[in-house]
Amino acid sequence: MTAILLDPQFLEPFMSLFNSSKSRTLLSVLCSLLMGLLAIPALAGGEVNIYSARKEDLIKPLLDDFSKQTGIPINLVTGKEAELLQRLQSEGINTPADLLLTSDAGRLAAARQAGVLQTIQSAALEKHIPSAYRDPEGYWYGLSVRARPIIYARDRVKPGELSTYENLAASDWKGKICVRSSDSIYNQSLVAGMIAHHGEAKTEAWAKGLVANFARSPKGGDRDQIKAVAAGECDLTLANTYYLGGMVTSSDQAEQVAAAQVAVFWPNAMTTGVHVNISGAGVTAHAKNRDNAVKLLEFLADDKAQRWYADVNNEYPVNPAIPPSATLKAWGEFKADTLNVAKLGELNAEAVKLMDRAGWK
Repeated sequence: MTAILLDPQFLEPFMSLFNSSKSRTLLSVLCSLLMGLLAIPALAGGEVNIYSARKEDLIKPLLDDFSKQTGIPINLVTGKEAELLQRLQSEGINTPADLLLTSDAGRLAAARQAGVLQTIQSAALEKHIPSAYRDPEGYWYGLSVRARPIIYARDRVKPGELSTYENLAASDWKGKICVRSSDSIYNQSLVAGMIAHHGEAKTEAWAKGLVANFARSPKGGDRDQIKAVAAGECDLTLANTYYLGGMVTSSDQAEQVAAAQVAVFWPNAMTTGVHVNISGAGVTAHAKNRDNAVKLLEFLADDKAQRWYADVNNEYPVNPAIPPSATLKAWGEFKADTLNVAKLGELNAEAVKLMDRAGWK
């Protein structure tokens, strides 16, 4: 009824009360705006609206399963992390989004700092997700774990030559390392983790040494680095394991061949452990379907979904009760860094500045 009363067509007979065409135009515009604002809650009835920085094929099957089991429909919008965060900030209270899903703890921390997430408490989430993989105050929760070890050429590097991330700055590796650019959130989080463990001064010295050992200027994604190692452009790289897992199981023969020419080394076994990060999600500050969003988070942390992350996405389950896939098991066990991944976001700005000073392009 309210929408009808505000419809410019309904108000047409009353337009004569306004003396100028400008006044009538302004009234029409105001009516349209009010209709839009009043219609926003209608977007939200009994559903879950997601803004996701993860590719659709990496999450859609799980969302479809949730809808099938619960009868709750899901609307999915995908995009880049920065764009989705900006969208949430711009929309404010009028956002249709109930859940923000991202591929890195640093992005989730940035969302919290921007004020677009709300804290939630859930016994199921606390049961299934270790404290190191969730925000200490409940603003976001990890849903899958990814490790970022050293990946090396089988025919040119002996495992005994490798030890720690810190050792990659040694002159022995000059001209032998390929990495992604400093724009990569994965590399930013790795550096943030090192700052947390060693402080800025030592980490900056390490970063300068690492840059001096680059075989080429940083370019491409993690798969490109692995392919470069296989092609002999460099001898080793740093990459998230699920990228290598995707190459191992790829339908692309060239990717399978490249993956077969490299191996995984788990660094820092005697010190801080392997750098790990998460994909995760948080309920938006102005969620219209808060309870449904929490239900979805709990579903994604439960056994069935966690097995899917492991077997299909080649990611490590965040739920420690669920074993990794056969592909991941083949690379052996490793000691993971126990640093709460929230620190990776807290130290992101410092990490970016440090990488810039070190000449990491």
